[in-house]
Amino acid sequence: MKALLIIDIQNGFCPGGNLPVPDGDSVVPVANRLMASGRYDLIIASQDWHPRNHGSFASQHPGKQPFEMGELSGKPQMMWPDHCVQDTKDAEFHPDLNTGKFAYVQHKGENPEIDSYSAFRDNDRTASTGLSTYLRSKGVNELDLCGLATDYCVKFSALDAVDLLPGVKVRFIEDASRGIDPAGVEAAIAEMKAAGVEIVTSADLI
Repeated sequence: MKALLIIDIQNGFCPGGNLPVPDGDSVVPVANRLMASGRYDLIIASQDWHPRNHGSFASQHPGKQPFEMGELSGKPQMMWPDHCVQDTKDAEFHPDLNTGKFAYVQHKGENPEIDSYSAFRDNDRTASTGLSTYLRSKGVNELDLCGLATDYCVKFSALDAVDLLPGVKVRFIEDASRGIDPAGVEAAIAEMKAAGVEIVTSADLI
């Protein structure tokens, strides 16, 4: 069973959003081609889905600015602009993304006390979203993933997929993903590769 996981291709992470990834909207046509290819038995997506008072927002910490380091629940935390707040346009999937292909959407980042980059579990690695259980129940043995942003949510999702889905082949689709920081992207790809994630492009797959 081959599955495609599309990570956080939302308005908030695209140009014009509250936390835009440079060139983020350019992944939309690539993701649509992958979904239309017929390669996948199952297509799922993750969606950042924060409450308005999420503790990763700089606005919740007097004196803090976005992109400064702060603290959340006693641990270091990057302070972000308010983004992908539940039931706002910022949290919606990009309007050109073919969401009709999604069999399942996994919300994440709902607990205001902990951030959640990975589609599989919160950053403290204790609370599971339930996605790994869902994929196992479907008999998935190959998982390709892509989306926004390579150096944060995509990387942590890929690493957790390797950890939580033993025996499943995990691939990162480079041209269907974009990152925030070029050096961070390079480091993320090296980290994924070291963990056993195969680095591919859409042309390798379809």
